[in-house]
Order: sequence, then C-alpha cells, then structure tokens
Amino acid sequence: MKKFVMAALGGTVAGIIATTQIAGPLLAQETDKQDNVYEQLDLFGDIFERIRSQYVEDVDTSDLIEAAIDGMLTSLDPHSSYLSPDDASAMRVQTRGEFGGLGIEVTQEEGFVKVVSPMDGTPADEAGILAGDFITHVDGESVLGLTLDDAVGKMRGPVGAEIIITVVREGEGEPFDVSIIRDTIELQAVRAKTEGDTVVLRVTTFNDKTTPNLTEKLAEEVAALGGMDNVNGFVIDLRNNPGGLLTQAIRVSDAFLEEGEIVSTRGRNPEEGDRFNAVPG
Repeated sequence: MKKFVMAALGGTVAGIIATTQIAGPLLAQETDKQDNVYEQLDLFGDIFERIRSQYVEDVDTSDLIEAAIDGMLTSLDPHSSYLSPDDASAMRVQTRGEFGGLGIEVTQEEGFVKVVSPMDGTPADEAGILAGDFITHVDGESVLGLTLDDAVGKMRGPVGAEIIITVVREGEGEPFDVSIIRDTIELQAVRAKTEGDTVVLRVTTFNDKTTPNLTEKLAEEVAALGGMDNVNGFVIDLRNNPGGLLTQAIRVSDAFLEEGEIVSTRGRNPEEGDRFNAVPG
C-alpha cells in the first residue's frame, strides 16, 4: 500500500514537472508574440510621427490613421475595407433607398455640378430644373472646387427644409436663384423593359427598396405581355451593380429559384456560419 501511495505521489510530481516543462515554453512563446506586437506598434508610432513632423507637406493625421486602418483590412481579402463615419453615413443612405433631397441626377463638368436629368415628380422637376443646367452655388456657397459627392451632400438635407440653388442655363443672360423645398427621394433600385417576349430586369443596387421595386416592375411587365403564359423568360441584369444588402440579394434570388442553396456565410467559429436556401413558391 505504501508503495502504491508513493508511486502515485511520484506520478503526480512527475506530472507537475512535465506540465511545467511544457507550459513554460508555451508561455514564453506567447510573451514573445506580445513583445513583437508591441515592437511593431512602436515602429508604427515612430513612422507616423516622422510623417507628421517631417513630410514635405502638412498632412491630416486623421487621414493617416484611416489609411493605416484601411490598409490593414484590405490586406486581409478583396472584400474587407474601412468606412469612415462619412462613408458609413453615405452607405446607410444608399441601403435605405431614400433620402431628403431635390431629385436630380447630376454629374460634374468644369468644376460645376451639371444636371443630367430631374426625376419625374420630384421637387427639382416641379421647380423647373432642366437637363443641362449648371448649379454653381448652394445656399450662396460656391460648389466650384468641391468633389461631386461633397456638392451632392450640400444639396441633401432634412425633408421640408428650403434650399436655394444658383443656376446657369444656356440662353439665359445671367445666373438665377431657385428656391426648392426638399422632399423624400426614393432611389429606383430596379428598372424593367421587355425585349420581344422576354422581361429584362436591371437591378442597379441591393437596398431596402430592391425587392418591392422588383415585385412591382415584374408585375407590370408580365401584365403588359398579357400574363405569365406569354413570357418566354427573364433576364436579370446586374452589370455595374455595386452590391448592398445581403438580405435583399437573397430575396431577389429566391424570387426566381424553387430550391437549393442561394448562399452561405462562414465565420471563424463554426456556429457563426449560416446558410440560405430557396423557398418554393
């Protein structure tokens, strides 16, 4: 019995020693990794400070930080990136599919905002804004030198708020001001047409309006052809679609599929994965 107890104790001691011998190197390796991370962060801080204080031109420190964060994310895969607060706000507008604005499609020409087309029934359309008009000022501030996104941002705002834009129009001797009351502008996520007996659906983005737009446009085109029996097929045009809400992409796919997996997602942990299948009907 004493031998058994001693042997057992000996085994326990040996186990403690073996565990210590194994755990020791693991802890040391983990400490080395942490030290290396801190060294890299020190290097980053040193480079950041050198750029801030010695670069040939003054730099915006927040831009440097955002660029560094974006660099980390883009190095992971082609689909990871960083959104600044302004970019995130713009994306939320796009995914909602509506915003407070004037209702004009615009481009930029010679530094000014040029109206491509007013949207039917919008405040800009009702105020008489025409395709080809140049917008030079918004509420008295020049848009010359602004990016197109910045200029558009100035024209958007709370629904019901007044905005005054200065317009230069061909054939008019002088620029003139136009007062417009902002209203809710809905982005058209789906456009439809028929080619013979085929319905072509142009899906420009996946936002909150995509599925309702698709259902509406699809019903209109099918009715115009005299019913589903007269429809030869459907073409879904996704060219230049930048993406958007995964839920909307799944619903659009489900509208045309009867069975099978639509898409699956995978996380680091197995429980973080998900799978979406088509539902009949």
